[in-house]
Amino acid sequence: MPLSVKWHVIWLLAGVENHMLVNWFLAAAISVQSPLFHVDGLTIDIIHAGLASGQFSCRELVQMYIDRIEAYDQKGPALNAIVRINRKGLERADAIDRQISRDGITRRLECVPMIVKDNYDTADMPTTAGSLALAESFPVDDAFQVARIREAGAIVLAKSNMAEYAFTAFETLSSIRPGHTRNPYDIHRVPAGSSGGTAAAVAANFGAVGLGTDTGNSIRGPSSHTALVGIRSTMGVTSRDGIVPLNLYRDIGGPMARTVKDAVTVFDVIAGYDPSDAVTEAVKDRRPRSYSSLLTKNGLRNVRIGVVRQISDRDTADPAILALFERSLEDMERHGATIIDPVVIPSLDDDERGEVWCNPFKGQINAYLAGLGPGAPVRNLAEIIESGQFHPSIRGRLESAQEVELSVKELCRGAEANAHKLRDELKAVIVQNELAALVYPSWSNPPRLLGDLNTPHGNNSPILSPPTGFPSVTVPMGFIGGQLPAGLQFLGKAFSEVTLFKLAYAYEQATRHRRPPSNMPPLW
Repeated sequence: MPLSVKWHVIWLLAGVENHMLVNWFLAAAISVQSPLFHVDGLTIDIIHAGLASGQFSCRELVQMYIDRIEAYDQKGPALNAIVRINRKGLERADAIDRQISRDGITRRLECVPMIVKDNYDTADMPTTAGSLALAESFPVDDAFQVARIREAGAIVLAKSNMAEYAFTAFETLSSIRPGHTRNPYDIHRVPAGSSGGTAAAVAANFGAVGLGTDTGNSIRGPSSHTALVGIRSTMGVTSRDGIVPLNLYRDIGGPMARTVKDAVTVFDVIAGYDPSDAVTEAVKDRRPRSYSSLLTKNGLRNVRIGVVRQISDRDTADPAILALFERSLEDMERHGATIIDPVVIPSLDDDERGEVWCNPFKGQINAYLAGLGPGAPVRNLAEIIESGQFHPSIRGRLESAQEVELSVKELCRGAEANAHKLRDELKAVIVQNELAALVYPSWSNPPRLLGDLNTPHGNNSPILSPPTGFPSVTVPMGFIGGQLPAGLQFLGKAFSEVTLFKLAYAYEQATRHRRPPSNMPPLW
Protein backbone atom coordinates (compact mmCIF):
# COMPACT_ATOMS: atom_id res chain seq x y z
CA MET A 1 0.00 0.00 0.00
CA PRO A 2 1.50 3.41 -0.90
CA LEU A 3 2.45 5.41 2.18
CA SER A 4 0.12 8.34 1.43
CA VAL A 5 -2.84 5.99 0.98
CA LYS A 6 -1.92 4.02 4.08
CA TRP A 7 -1.89 7.12 6.28
CA HIS A 8 -5.13 8.41 4.80
CA VAL A 9 -6.76 5.10 5.70
CA ILE A 10 -5.30 5.22 9.21
CA TRP A 11 -6.51 8.79 9.72
CA LEU A 12 -10.07 7.88 8.68
CA LEU A 13 -10.11 4.74 10.81
CA ALA A 14 -9.16 6.73 13.91
CA GLY A 15 -12.76 7.96 14.04
CA VAL A 16 -14.41 4.55 13.80
CA GLU A 17 -16.46 3.70 16.90
CA ASN A 18 -15.87 -0.07 16.89
CA HIS A 19 -12.58 0.01 18.79
CA MET A 20 -11.75 -3.69 18.29
CA LEU A 21 -12.25 -3.29 14.55
CA VAL A 22 -10.26 -0.08 14.33
CA ASN A 23 -7.34 -1.51 16.28
CA TRP A 24 -7.21 -4.52 13.97
CA PHE A 25 -7.18 -2.35 10.85
CA LEU A 26 -4.66 0.08 12.35
CA ALA A 27 -2.28 -2.71 13.26
CA ALA A 28 -2.63 -4.18 9.76
CA ALA A 29 -2.00 -0.86 8.07
CA ILE A 30 0.94 0.12 10.24
CA SER A 31 2.50 -3.31 9.84
CA VAL A 32 3.22 -2.41 6.21
CA GLN A 33 6.84 -1.63 6.92
CA SER A 34 8.13 1.68 5.66
CA PRO A 35 11.25 3.70 6.45
CA LEU A 36 9.10 6.80 5.97
CA PHE A 37 7.08 6.44 9.16
CA HIS A 38 6.59 9.77 10.94
CA VAL A 39 4.76 11.10 14.00
CA ASP A 40 2.51 13.71 12.37
CA GLY A 41 -1.09 13.38 13.52
CA LEU A 42 -0.63 10.24 15.60
CA THR A 43 -3.50 9.52 17.96
CA ILE A 44 -3.31 7.34 21.05
CA ASP A 45 -5.02 4.51 19.16
CA ILE A 46 -2.54 4.73 16.30
CA ILE A 47 0.43 4.79 18.70
CA HIS A 48 -0.83 1.67 20.43
CA ALA A 49 -1.49 -0.08 17.12
CA GLY A 50 2.04 0.73 15.93
CA LEU A 51 3.59 -0.57 19.13
CA ALA A 52 1.47 -3.73 19.02
CA SER A 53 2.37 -4.43 15.38
CA GLY A 54 6.10 -3.88 15.95
CA GLN A 55 6.21 -1.02 13.43
CA PHE A 56 8.19 0.99 15.99
CA SER A 57 9.38 0.69 19.55
CA CYS A 58 8.56 3.14 22.29
CA ARG A 59 12.16 4.40 22.18
CA GLU A 60 11.94 4.98 18.42
CA LEU A 61 8.67 6.85 18.83
CA VAL A 62 10.04 9.11 21.56
CA GLN A 63 13.19 9.80 19.56
CA MET A 64 11.09 10.84 16.56
CA TYR A 65 9.23 13.39 18.68
CA ILE A 66 12.53 14.68 20.09
CA ASP A 67 13.91 15.01 16.57
CA ARG A 68 10.89 17.05 15.57
CA ILE A 69 11.26 19.37 18.57
CA GLU A 70 14.93 19.87 17.73
CA ALA A 71 14.09 20.61 14.09
CA TYR A 72 11.25 23.08 14.64
CA ASP A 73 11.22 24.58 18.13
CA GLN A 74 14.39 26.69 18.03
CA LYS A 75 15.10 26.28 14.31
CA GLY A 76 13.02 26.76 11.18
CA PRO A 77 9.70 28.28 12.29
CA ALA A 78 11.20 28.54 15.80
CA LEU A 79 7.98 28.08 17.73
CA ASN A 80 9.69 28.59 21.10
CA ALA A 81 7.16 26.28 22.73
CA ILE A 82 9.45 23.98 24.73
CA VAL A 83 11.32 24.92 27.91
CA ARG A 84 13.15 21.62 28.31
CA ILE A 85 13.09 18.05 27.03
CA ASN A 86 13.00 15.36 29.71
CA ARG A 87 16.44 13.75 29.73
CA LYS A 88 14.90 10.62 31.26
CA GLY A 89 12.33 10.24 28.49
CA LEU A 90 14.30 7.67 26.49
CA GLU A 91 15.15 5.73 29.65
CA ARG A 92 11.44 5.59 30.46
CA ALA A 93 10.72 4.47 26.90
CA ASP A 94 13.19 1.60 27.25
CA ALA A 95 11.43 0.44 30.41
CA ILE A 96 8.08 0.56 28.63
CA ASP A 97 9.48 -1.45 25.70
CA ARG A 98 10.55 -4.16 28.12
CA GLN A 99 7.12 -4.15 29.73
CA ILE A 100 5.32 -4.33 26.38
CA SER A 101 7.49 -7.24 25.24
CA ARG A 102 6.53 -9.07 28.40
CA ASP A 103 2.87 -8.12 28.95
CA GLY A 104 1.67 -6.26 25.86
CA ILE A 105 -0.08 -2.90 26.06
CA THR A 106 -1.94 -2.87 29.37
CA ARG A 107 -2.35 0.82 30.25
CA ARG A 108 -4.48 3.64 28.83
CA LEU A 109 -1.55 5.93 27.99
CA GLU A 110 1.15 3.32 27.35
CA CYS A 111 4.11 5.10 25.70
CA VAL A 112 2.10 8.24 24.92
CA PRO A 113 4.58 11.17 24.77
CA MET A 114 3.02 14.15 26.54
CA ILE A 115 3.76 17.86 26.74
CA VAL A 116 3.24 19.29 30.24
CA LYS A 117 2.90 22.98 31.02
CA ASP A 118 5.72 24.24 33.20
CA ASN A 119 3.50 25.04 36.17
CA TYR A 120 2.88 21.35 36.91
CA ASP A 121 5.25 19.90 39.50
CA THR A 122 7.53 17.25 38.02
CA ALA A 123 9.95 15.49 40.32
CA ASP A 124 12.45 14.83 37.51
CA MET A 125 12.54 18.39 36.13
CA PRO A 126 12.34 21.93 37.52
CA THR A 127 8.93 23.61 37.67
CA THR A 128 9.41 27.29 36.86
CA ALA A 129 5.93 28.74 36.10
CA GLY A 130 7.79 30.55 33.32
CA SER A 131 9.96 32.55 35.73
CA LEU A 132 13.72 32.80 36.16
CA ALA A 133 13.07 33.20 39.89
CA LEU A 134 12.03 29.51 39.92
CA ALA A 135 14.59 28.23 37.41
CA GLU A 136 16.12 25.96 40.06
CA SER A 137 12.88 24.94 41.75
CA PHE A 138 12.81 21.14 42.01
CA PRO A 139 9.56 19.84 43.58
CA VAL A 140 9.85 16.81 45.82
CA ASP A 141 7.16 14.89 43.91
CA ASP A 142 4.85 15.03 40.91
CA ALA A 143 1.60 16.96 40.70
CA PHE A 144 -1.41 14.68 41.12
CA GLN A 145 -2.27 14.80 37.41
CA VAL A 146 1.34 14.15 36.39
CA ALA A 147 1.49 11.16 38.73
CA ARG A 148 -1.76 9.86 37.21
CA ILE A 149 -0.56 10.06 33.59
CA ARG A 150 2.74 8.39 34.48
CA GLU A 151 0.91 5.58 36.26
CA ALA A 152 -1.15 5.15 33.08
CA GLY A 153 2.04 4.69 31.05
CA ALA A 154 2.57 8.17 29.60
CA ILE A 155 6.00 9.69 29.08
CA VAL A 156 6.42 13.31 30.18
CA LEU A 157 8.43 14.23 27.12
CA ALA A 158 8.88 17.95 27.71
CA LYS A 159 7.82 20.96 29.77
CA SER A 160 6.23 23.74 27.74
CA ASN A 161 6.57 27.49 27.80
CA MET A 162 3.83 29.59 29.38
CA ALA A 163 2.84 33.14 30.17
CA GLU A 164 4.85 33.86 33.31
CA TYR A 165 2.90 32.84 36.42
CA ALA A 166 -0.06 32.35 34.01
CA PHE A 167 -0.79 36.08 34.27
CA THR A 168 -2.15 36.68 30.77
CA ALA A 169 -4.57 35.00 28.38
CA PHE A 170 -3.32 36.91 25.37
CA GLU A 171 0.28 35.85 24.73
CA THR A 172 2.86 33.34 25.87
CA LEU A 173 5.84 35.35 27.07
CA SER A 174 8.11 34.39 29.95
CA SER A 175 11.52 35.09 31.42
CA ILE A 176 12.53 31.42 31.43
CA ARG A 177 12.48 31.29 27.62
CA PRO A 178 13.32 34.55 25.77
CA GLY A 179 10.87 35.65 23.12
CA HIS A 180 7.25 34.86 22.30
CA THR A 181 5.86 31.42 21.68
CA ARG A 182 4.55 31.41 18.12
CA ASN A 183 1.39 30.00 16.62
CA PRO A 184 2.27 27.08 14.32
CA TYR A 185 -0.50 28.10 11.89
CA ASP A 186 1.05 31.56 11.45
CA ILE A 187 4.37 32.15 13.18
CA HIS A 188 3.74 35.90 13.21
CA ARG A 189 0.77 35.40 15.53
CA VAL A 190 0.19 34.31 19.12
CA PRO A 191 -1.14 30.93 20.28
CA ALA A 192 -2.81 32.91 23.11
CA GLY A 193 -1.85 32.29 26.75
CA SER A 194 -1.10 31.14 29.24
CA SER A 195 -0.88 27.53 28.00
CA GLY A 196 0.33 28.66 24.60
CA GLY A 197 3.44 26.48 24.78
CA THR A 198 1.41 23.30 25.25
CA ALA A 199 -0.98 24.36 22.49
CA ALA A 200 1.73 25.17 19.97
CA ALA A 201 3.65 22.00 20.80
CA VAL A 202 0.68 19.65 20.45
CA ALA A 203 -0.56 21.37 17.29
CA ALA A 204 2.94 21.07 15.79
CA ASN A 205 3.21 17.36 16.70
CA PHE A 206 5.96 17.80 19.30
CA GLY A 207 3.97 15.40 21.49
CA ALA A 208 0.83 13.32 21.15
CA VAL A 209 -1.25 15.20 23.75
CA GLY A 210 -0.65 17.78 26.46
CA LEU A 211 -1.64 19.21 29.82
CA GLY A 212 -2.48 22.88 30.34
CA THR A 213 -4.11 24.97 33.04
CA ASP A 214 -7.12 27.25 32.82
CA THR A 215 -7.94 30.04 35.26
CA GLY A 216 -9.94 32.21 32.90
CA ASN A 217 -9.11 30.97 29.43
CA SER A 218 -5.83 29.21 29.28
CA ILE A 219 -6.73 25.70 28.14
CA ARG A 220 -9.65 26.65 25.91
CA GLY A 221 -8.20 29.86 24.45
CA PRO A 222 -4.87 28.45 23.21
CA SER A 223 -6.65 25.29 22.02
CA SER A 224 -9.02 27.41 19.94
CA HIS A 225 -6.15 29.43 18.44
CA THR A 226 -4.29 26.25 17.40
CA ALA A 227 -7.15 24.00 16.19
CA LEU A 228 -7.12 21.74 19.26
CA VAL A 229 -9.65 20.30 21.68
CA GLY A 230 -9.38 21.69 25.21
CA ILE A 231 -11.27 20.59 28.33
CA ARG A 232 -12.00 22.69 31.41
CA SER A 233 -13.78 20.45 33.91
CA THR A 234 -16.30 21.19 36.61
CA MET A 235 -14.47 22.61 39.61
CA GLY A 236 -13.68 19.58 41.77
CA VAL A 237 -13.54 16.91 39.07
CA THR A 238 -9.77 17.31 38.63
CA SER A 239 -7.11 18.01 41.24
CA ARG A 240 -4.96 21.16 41.40
CA ASP A 241 -2.43 19.59 43.78
CA GLY A 242 1.10 20.37 42.61
CA ILE A 243 0.09 23.08 40.13
CA VAL A 244 1.58 26.53 40.75
CA PRO A 245 -1.50 28.60 41.68
CA LEU A 246 -2.78 31.77 40.08
CA ASN A 247 -6.25 31.81 41.67
CA LEU A 248 -7.38 28.58 43.28
CA TYR A 249 -10.98 29.73 43.18
CA ARG A 250 -10.73 29.41 39.38
CA ASP A 251 -7.64 27.26 38.58
CA ILE A 252 -8.17 23.97 36.75
CA GLY A 253 -5.74 21.65 34.96
CA GLY A 254 -6.71 19.53 32.00
CA PRO A 255 -5.96 18.03 28.59
CA MET A 256 -5.25 19.64 25.22
CA ALA A 257 -5.30 17.33 22.20
CA ARG A 258 -5.81 17.11 18.46
CA THR A 259 -8.97 14.97 18.80
CA VAL A 260 -11.85 14.79 21.23
CA LYS A 261 -11.21 11.10 21.84
CA ASP A 262 -7.58 11.69 22.82
CA ALA A 263 -8.53 14.58 25.11
CA VAL A 264 -11.22 12.50 26.82
CA THR A 265 -8.87 9.52 27.14
CA VAL A 266 -6.44 11.70 29.08
CA PHE A 267 -9.32 13.17 31.07
CA ASP A 268 -10.37 9.64 32.04
CA VAL A 269 -6.93 9.19 33.61
CA ILE A 270 -6.63 12.49 35.48
CA ALA A 271 -10.20 12.98 36.77
CA GLY A 272 -11.01 11.82 40.26
CA TYR A 273 -10.72 12.31 43.98
CA ASP A 274 -7.43 13.50 45.46
CA PRO A 275 -7.15 13.74 49.26
CA SER A 276 -4.56 16.51 48.78
CA ASP A 277 -7.15 18.78 47.13
CA ALA A 278 -10.30 19.11 49.21
CA VAL A 279 -12.33 20.50 46.31
CA THR A 280 -12.26 17.04 44.69
CA GLU A 281 -14.52 15.68 47.43
CA ALA A 282 -17.27 16.76 45.03
CA VAL A 283 -16.38 14.07 42.46
CA LYS A 284 -16.15 11.09 44.81
CA ASP A 285 -19.55 9.64 43.88
CA ARG A 286 -20.13 11.45 40.60
CA ARG A 287 -17.63 10.32 37.97
CA PRO A 288 -18.55 7.50 35.58
CA ARG A 289 -16.40 4.42 35.25
CA SER A 290 -15.24 5.71 31.87
CA TYR A 291 -15.84 8.98 30.03
CA SER A 292 -14.30 7.89 26.75
CA SER A 293 -16.43 4.75 26.36
CA LEU A 294 -19.55 6.94 26.22
CA LEU A 295 -18.53 8.92 23.13
CA THR A 296 -20.93 8.54 20.21
CA LYS A 297 -21.20 10.03 16.75
CA ASN A 298 -24.93 10.45 17.36
CA GLY A 299 -24.41 12.75 20.30
CA LEU A 300 -26.16 15.71 18.65
CA ARG A 301 -29.44 13.90 18.07
CA ASN A 302 -32.45 15.03 20.07
CA VAL A 303 -30.60 17.56 22.22
CA ARG A 304 -31.40 21.22 22.79
CA ILE A 305 -28.49 23.64 22.45
CA GLY A 306 -28.74 27.29 23.49
CA VAL A 307 -27.05 30.12 21.61
CA VAL A 308 -25.66 32.95 23.77
CA ARG A 309 -25.84 35.92 21.39
CA GLN A 310 -24.82 38.23 24.24
CA ILE A 311 -21.38 36.63 23.96
CA SER A 312 -21.07 35.94 20.24
CA ASP A 313 -22.59 39.05 18.63
CA ARG A 314 -20.38 41.82 19.95
CA ASP A 315 -19.60 44.99 18.04
CA THR A 316 -15.91 44.08 17.75
CA ALA A 317 -16.45 40.45 16.68
CA ASP A 318 -14.76 39.46 13.45
CA PRO A 319 -17.39 38.82 10.73
CA ALA A 320 -15.50 35.74 9.50
CA ILE A 321 -15.63 34.18 12.99
CA LEU A 322 -19.35 34.92 13.20
CA ALA A 323 -19.86 33.27 9.80
CA LEU A 324 -18.12 30.12 11.04
CA PHE A 325 -20.30 30.19 14.14
CA GLU A 326 -23.48 30.41 12.07
CA ARG A 327 -22.29 27.48 9.98
CA SER A 328 -21.59 25.48 13.16
CA LEU A 329 -25.19 26.03 14.29
CA GLU A 330 -26.43 24.81 10.92
CA ASP A 331 -24.16 21.76 11.14
CA MET A 332 -25.44 20.87 14.61
CA GLU A 333 -29.05 21.28 13.52
CA ARG A 334 -28.45 19.15 10.43
CA HIS A 335 -27.14 16.36 12.67
CA GLY A 336 -30.15 16.29 14.94
CA ALA A 337 -29.83 19.13 17.46
CA THR A 338 -32.57 21.63 18.21
CA ILE A 339 -31.04 25.09 18.34
CA ILE A 340 -32.61 27.52 20.83
CA ASP A 341 -31.60 30.94 19.55
CA PRO A 342 -31.13 33.09 21.48
CA VAL A 343 -30.88 32.13 25.14
CA VAL A 344 -30.63 35.16 27.42
CA ILE A 345 -28.57 35.34 30.60
CA PRO A 346 -29.97 38.49 32.26
CA SER A 347 -26.99 39.50 34.36
CA LEU A 348 -24.69 39.67 31.32
CA ASP A 349 -26.54 42.85 30.34
CA ASP A 350 -26.50 44.29 33.85
CA ASP A 351 -23.91 47.07 34.14
CA GLU A 352 -24.30 46.98 37.92
CA ARG A 353 -23.63 43.26 38.41
CA GLY A 354 -21.00 42.56 41.01
CA GLU A 355 -17.38 41.62 40.35
CA VAL A 356 -16.78 37.84 40.14
CA TRP A 357 -12.97 37.97 40.22
CA CYS A 358 -10.47 38.58 43.00
CA ASN A 359 -6.67 38.44 43.24
CA PRO A 360 -5.53 35.92 45.87
CA PHE A 361 -2.16 35.36 44.16
CA LYS A 362 0.02 36.60 47.04
CA GLY A 363 -1.40 34.30 49.69
CA GLN A 364 -1.63 31.30 47.39
CA ILE A 365 1.82 31.58 45.79
CA ASN A 366 3.34 32.05 49.24
CA ALA A 367 1.63 28.85 50.42
CA TYR A 368 2.88 26.96 47.33
CA LEU A 369 6.47 28.15 47.87
CA ALA A 370 6.34 27.20 51.54
CA GLY A 371 5.29 23.71 50.49
CA LEU A 372 8.49 23.29 48.48
CA GLY A 373 10.47 23.14 51.72
CA PRO A 374 13.95 24.48 52.45
CA GLY A 375 15.14 23.81 48.89
CA ALA A 376 12.88 26.48 47.40
CA PRO A 377 14.90 29.12 45.50
CA VAL A 378 12.59 31.86 46.85
CA ARG A 379 10.32 31.69 49.87
CA ASN A 380 7.58 34.19 49.02
CA LEU A 381 6.33 36.80 46.58
CA ALA A 382 8.41 39.53 48.21
CA GLU A 383 11.58 37.55 47.43
CA ILE A 384 10.46 37.02 43.83
CA ILE A 385 10.10 40.78 43.42
CA GLU A 386 13.39 41.46 45.18
CA SER A 387 15.21 39.00 42.92
CA GLY A 388 14.27 40.87 39.74
CA GLN A 389 14.22 37.48 38.00
CA PHE A 390 11.06 37.93 35.93
CA HIS A 391 9.98 39.53 32.68
CA PRO A 392 9.66 43.33 33.03
CA SER A 393 6.11 43.22 31.68
CA ILE A 394 4.77 41.54 34.84
CA ARG A 395 6.37 43.78 37.46
CA GLY A 396 3.14 45.72 37.96
CA ARG A 397 1.14 42.52 38.48
CA LEU A 398 3.62 41.24 41.04
CA GLU A 399 3.80 44.49 42.95
CA SER A 400 0.04 45.03 43.06
CA ALA A 401 -0.42 41.49 44.38
CA GLN A 402 2.22 42.11 47.05
CA GLU A 403 0.34 45.18 48.28
CA VAL A 404 -2.70 43.05 49.25
CA GLU A 405 -3.02 42.85 53.04
CA LEU A 406 -6.30 40.98 53.43
CA SER A 407 -6.41 37.22 53.88
CA VAL A 408 -7.39 35.21 50.82
CA LYS A 409 -10.81 34.44 52.32
CA GLU A 410 -11.56 38.06 53.17
CA LEU A 411 -10.27 39.30 49.84
CA CYS A 412 -12.45 36.97 47.78
CA ARG A 413 -15.64 36.88 49.88
CA GLY A 414 -17.55 39.38 47.73
CA ALA A 415 -16.42 37.94 44.41
CA GLU A 416 -17.40 34.45 45.49
CA ALA A 417 -20.85 35.62 46.60
CA ASN A 418 -21.38 37.24 43.17
CA ALA A 419 -20.06 34.14 41.40
CA HIS A 420 -22.55 32.02 43.34
CA LYS A 421 -25.40 34.24 42.09
CA LEU A 422 -24.19 33.84 38.50
CA ARG A 423 -23.96 30.08 39.02
CA ASP A 424 -27.56 29.89 40.20
CA GLU A 425 -28.76 32.08 37.34
CA LEU A 426 -26.90 30.09 34.69
CA LYS A 427 -28.14 26.77 36.05
CA ALA A 428 -31.71 28.09 36.02
CA VAL A 429 -31.37 29.19 32.38
CA ILE A 430 -30.07 25.75 31.36
CA VAL A 431 -32.72 23.84 33.31
CA GLN A 432 -35.68 26.02 32.34
CA ASN A 433 -34.79 25.79 28.64
CA GLU A 434 -34.04 22.05 28.95
CA LEU A 435 -30.63 22.58 27.37
CA ALA A 436 -27.84 20.06 26.98
CA ALA A 437 -25.37 22.93 26.57
CA LEU A 438 -24.79 26.54 25.66
CA VAL A 439 -22.58 27.45 22.69
CA TYR A 440 -20.55 30.47 21.55
CA PRO A 441 -17.21 31.07 19.80
CA SER A 442 -14.22 30.53 22.10
CA TRP A 443 -12.75 33.71 20.60
CA SER A 444 -14.70 36.24 18.58
CA ASN A 445 -11.51 37.42 16.86
CA PRO A 446 -8.57 35.65 15.20
CA PRO A 447 -5.15 35.23 16.83
CA ARG A 448 -3.41 38.57 17.23
CA LEU A 449 -0.05 39.42 15.75
CA LEU A 450 2.90 39.00 18.12
CA GLY A 451 3.20 42.02 20.39
CA ASP A 452 -0.30 43.34 19.61
CA LEU A 453 -2.20 44.03 22.82
CA ASN A 454 -4.45 46.74 21.39
CA THR A 455 -6.73 45.30 18.72
CA PRO A 456 -9.93 43.52 19.85
CA HIS A 457 -9.07 40.16 21.39
CA GLY A 458 -12.51 38.56 21.49
CA ASN A 459 -11.74 36.28 24.44
CA ASN A 460 -15.05 34.72 25.56
CA SER A 461 -13.75 32.00 27.86
CA PRO A 462 -13.65 33.92 31.20
CA ILE A 463 -17.27 35.03 31.10
CA LEU A 464 -19.19 31.98 32.32
CA SER A 465 -17.20 28.84 33.06
CA PRO A 466 -14.54 29.97 35.55
CA PRO A 467 -16.75 32.04 37.89
CA THR A 468 -19.54 29.42 37.93
CA GLY A 469 -17.23 26.41 38.13
CA PHE A 470 -19.19 24.83 35.25
CA PRO A 471 -17.41 22.68 32.64
CA SER A 472 -16.71 23.74 29.07
CA VAL A 473 -15.00 22.27 26.02
CA THR A 474 -13.61 23.93 22.92
CA VAL A 475 -13.42 22.06 19.60
CA PRO A 476 -12.19 23.25 16.17
CA MET A 477 -14.85 25.26 14.32
CA GLY A 478 -12.90 25.91 11.11
CA PHE A 479 -10.43 28.44 9.73
CA ILE A 480 -10.66 32.03 8.58
CA GLY A 481 -8.47 33.39 5.83
CA GLY A 482 -7.63 29.81 5.01
CA GLN A 483 -5.17 29.37 7.88
CA LEU A 484 -6.23 30.93 11.20
CA PRO A 485 -8.09 28.51 13.49
CA ALA A 486 -11.29 29.25 15.38
CA GLY A 487 -13.00 27.26 18.13
CA LEU A 488 -16.55 26.45 19.17
CA GLN A 489 -17.21 26.26 22.91
CA PHE A 490 -19.79 24.02 24.61
CA LEU A 491 -20.69 24.85 28.22
CA GLY A 492 -22.94 22.83 30.53
CA LYS A 493 -24.09 22.77 34.13
CA ALA A 494 -21.93 21.23 36.86
CA PHE A 495 -20.86 17.61 36.32
CA SER A 496 -22.20 17.49 32.76
CA GLU A 497 -18.87 16.40 31.27
CA VAL A 498 -20.35 13.24 29.73
CA THR A 499 -22.90 15.31 27.81
CA LEU A 500 -20.36 17.91 26.69
CA PHE A 501 -17.94 15.23 25.50
CA LYS A 502 -20.71 13.58 23.46
CA LEU A 503 -21.64 16.89 21.86
CA ALA A 504 -18.05 17.85 21.09
CA TYR A 505 -17.24 14.41 19.68
CA ALA A 506 -20.35 14.30 17.50
CA TYR A 507 -19.65 17.80 16.18
CA GLU A 508 -16.00 16.95 15.49
CA GLN A 509 -16.89 13.74 13.67
CA ALA A 510 -19.58 15.49 11.63
CA THR A 511 -17.39 18.41 10.52
CA ARG A 512 -13.74 17.23 10.62
CA HIS A 513 -12.51 20.82 10.63
CA ARG A 514 -9.04 20.26 12.01
CA ARG A 515 -6.03 20.07 9.75
CA PRO A 516 -2.34 20.28 10.67
CA PRO A 517 -0.25 23.43 10.20
CA SER A 518 1.32 23.53 6.75
CA ASN A 519 4.72 25.04 7.49
CA MET A 520 6.14 22.13 9.53
CA PRO A 521 6.19 19.10 7.25
CA PRO A 522 7.06 15.57 8.39
CA LEU A 523 10.71 14.75 9.00
CA TRP A 524 11.65 11.98 6.59
